[in-house]
Amino acid sequence: MPRFLHTADWQMGRTYSRFDTEDSAALVEARYEAIEKLAALATEHQCDAVLVAGDVFDAQTVSDRTIRRVFNATRGFAGPWVMLPGNHDAALAESVWTRARRLDAVPENVHLALESGVVPLPEQGIAVLAAPLTQRHTYGDLTQPFDELETPSDMLRVGVAHGSVQGVLPEDIDSTNPIAPDRTQTAKLDYLALGDWHGVKEINERTWYSGTPEPERFRNNDAGYVLIVNIEEPGATPKVTRHETARYQWHQWRETLSVPSDLDELLHRINQLPEASVLDLKLSGTLTLAGDQKLIDALSIAEARYRSVTCDRTGLQLEPTEDDIAALHADGYLGEVVQELRKRQQTADVDGDAEVARDALAILASLLTSKDTEVAQ
Repeated sequence: MPRFLHTADWQMGRTYSRFDTEDSAALVEARYEAIEKLAALATEHQCDAVLVAGDVFDAQTVSDRTIRRVFNATRGFAGPWVMLPGNHDAALAESVWTRARRLDAVPENVHLALESGVVPLPEQGIAVLAAPLTQRHTYGDLTQPFDELETPSDMLRVGVAHGSVQGVLPEDIDSTNPIAPDRTQTAKLDYLALGDWHGVKEINERTWYSGTPEPERFRNNDAGYVLIVNIEEPGATPKVTRHETARYQWHQWRETLSVPSDLDELLHRINQLPEASVLDLKLSGTLTLAGDQKLIDALSIAEARYRSVTCDRTGLQLEPTEDDIAALHADGYLGEVVQELRKRQQTADVDGDAEVARDALAILASLLTSKDTEVAQ
C-alpha cells in the first residue's frame, strides 16, 4: 500500500515585519520546526515519499543560510522528497533552486521537479506527474499535459501542482495559475496534490490542498496541517488523514463593547487561549474608565503570557460614569477638563479630535489614579 505525505506552502524566508523582533524570530523558527515535524511524521507513519506542492521558499532572494537550513530540516525522513516550484519560487532560468544546486545544498534523496514531466519513484510504486511554475503567473493550465503523460500501469499516478482550481476557490484568486477541477478524471490520476491555498481543502476525493504546515496569517482556513495519503493500488480511492503540525494558533477578533459584561466575556476568552497564540484585537464601542483600566491590565498580562498580542483601541470611546469621576477626585478645573474631554469624544471629525480626546481622558484618568495610590501609600 503506497503511502505518502502531502505538504505545501512552507514560505521559508518569510519575515514578520509587523511584529517586534523577538516575536518575529520565534515565528520564523516555528516554520523550520514544522519541516522537522513533518519529516518525523513521514518516518513515524512509514511514508514512501514526501510531496511538496510548491512555495517551499517565500521569495527567490532568500539567503543562502535559509536555503541550507531548509534542506537540513528534511533530514528526519530518509525517503524521497519531491519539491515543486510554486509562484513564490518559480523555476526561472536563474532561481532559488539553481542557487541551491550551486551551493550543493540539495540532498540526494530530494528531487527538484523543475520541469514538467514525470518523476518516477519505482521503489515506492509512485509516478509523480509534476507541473512546476516557471514564472510567477500563468494563464494556462499547466496540469493539462498530465492527460497525455504515460506511466507504468503498476504505479500510482500522482499529480503535483500549484495554483487555483477554477470555480472552487474565492474569485479573487481564481484568475492566474488555473487548474481544471476535473483533472484527476481527464488524466486518470489516483491523487492530485495541490498547493497555493494555505488551508486544508478537499476539492474531491482525489484532489486536495494540504495548506501550510505552520499558520502565517490571520485567516480561519484550517492552516497548520499536513496530509498523509494511503492508496491501496492504482485506481483505488485514496484514504486521506490530516495531522496537525502548527506550533502557533493565530486569532483575529473584531469586538464591539457596549456593556460591562461584554468586556468580562472578552477577557474570559482571552484567558482561555493556549499560550502558543498570536492574537490580534480590534475593539470598538464604549468603556467606562474602570473598564478601560481593567482592559489595560488584562492586556499587559496577556502580552507576557502569549506569543504576541496586539490591540487596536482607536474605535473605543471612554464614557466615564459618575462613580468613575468621583473616584478620580477631579474637582474644580480638573473636573471641567474631564467633562470637556467627554464632550469632544462625541464629535468625531476628520482631524481625529475624538480619538485625541479619548486618549487624553485615559491618560488623565491614569495620572489621577496613580496620584491617589501614592497618597494612600
